Amino acid sequence: MKIVLLDALTFGSTDLSGFDKLGDVEVYQTTSSEQTQERITDADVIVTNKVVITKEIISTCKSLKLICVAATGMNNVDLQAAEALHVEVKNVAGYSTDSVIQHTFSILFYLMGHSRYYDEVVKDGTYSKSGVFTDISHPYFEVKNKKWGIIGLGSIGRGVANIAKAFGAEVFYYSTSGVNRTQDFQRTSLEDMLKTCDIITIHAPLNDKTNNLLDYEQLLMCKDGAFVLNLGRGGIINEDAMAKIIDEKNIYFGLDVLTKEPMPENHPLLHVENKDRLYITPHIAWASVEARDTLIASVIENIKTSF
Repeated sequence: MKIVLLDALTFGSTDLSGFDKLGDVEVYQTTSSEQTQERITDADVIVTNKVVITKEIISTCKSLKLICVAATGMNNVDLQAAEALHVEVKNVAGYSTDSVIQHTFSILFYLMGHSRYYDEVVKDGTYSKSGVFTDISHPYFEVKNKKWGIIGLGSIGRGVANIAKAFGAEVFYYSTSGVNRTQDFQRTSLEDMLKTCDIITIHAPLNDKTNNLLDYEQLLMCKDGAFVLNLGRGGIINEDAMAKIIDEKNIYFGLDVLTKEPMPENHPLLHVENKDRLYITPHIAWASVEARDTLIASVIENIKTSF
């Protein structure tokens, strides 16, 4: 059996030796769309994180039996073509739940505590020269008694809700699908959430219901001083609208996902004036060491159970 890993760079230093026990393995750190076809022509198994596998690619791979998506979302694979050509597709779910939950709070506390400012004011010598033992020029607030709105109440959203509640926040949720319901937290409309919540975190998938869910009109509704964090998918917040409103209204944004990744060099968010109101991480919420180990172990198990 021949196994081809197309974008191993996305797994970092994670141990991939487990694949060697299953067959002949070819590992590519990255693979462009022009390189994909040639690299998987005689593969029995493809492992891809974000490399796109099209109908044309699948149809020319005569040995292909299994496509393993090393992620939860499978929008990079033509699922209909795979089914028609009797190629199995398997993904991995739940491996990064704790990692994303943790990173949600990491982003919030960085913004809420003005960590960038306080780190720099010490390291550049300003604090040493101040003559005062403290610097409270950038006030921060406690999570306790704040209203916390969660968009998307899947496993990650529920995990964030439980921790927010432990901090003393009053938790509300808006289900983008209308399916997820719970008695543990208060259900609300999107409009009421935007108008009343101090903290809003997004943990929803990107689909027809969530694409541009928060556009300029919706962001304008947010409370002054609100924190809006997107750890769901890029495209749920309109990034052009976000770049505009950051310089018009006192709203803080934290992002781990963007519509296009990596973000273009001319992205409007790179040119906002109020940079202290924006914190972006490069899609790393899923990628704790433990989450990546679990991911690879699950991919290997998916291959074992198919052969």
